[in-house]
Amino acid sequence: MMLIILWIAQVILLIMYGMAGILKTFQVAKVKGMMPWAKDRSNNYIRFIGISELLGALGMLLPVLTGILTILTPLAGLGLTIIQVLAIFTEHLPKKEYKAIPMNVVLLLLSLFVFIGRLWLV
Repeated sequence: MMLIILWIAQVILLIMYGMAGILKTFQVAKVKGMMPWAKDRSNNYIRFIGISELLGALGMLLPVLTGILTILTPLAGLGLTIIQVLAIFTEHLPKKEYKAIPMNVVLLLLSLFVFIGRLWLV
């Protein structure tokens, strides 16, 4: 049962971070119009976050599916957890963007669950 829940969490994270990563990497102007935190950030900073999210999204499934370097999946979970902690404490709380925090917390908990769950299985 735990394995099924882990797979579900990984697919959710792949979809969420994949979409966000593609948007931040390839449509920076759109991100600056949609997301208040991005307005005063450089294009390269936003792209860096997008690429980090894309790599984390790919790390959710590819290593486990291929059986190659499976340790990368829990590390991707850890990386995505760090992204969410930084988003909450360096962007949303200081700018009083409280409406964004619940989604950050959900993603943080899912990423942390994958990190711990996959590390335990590896």
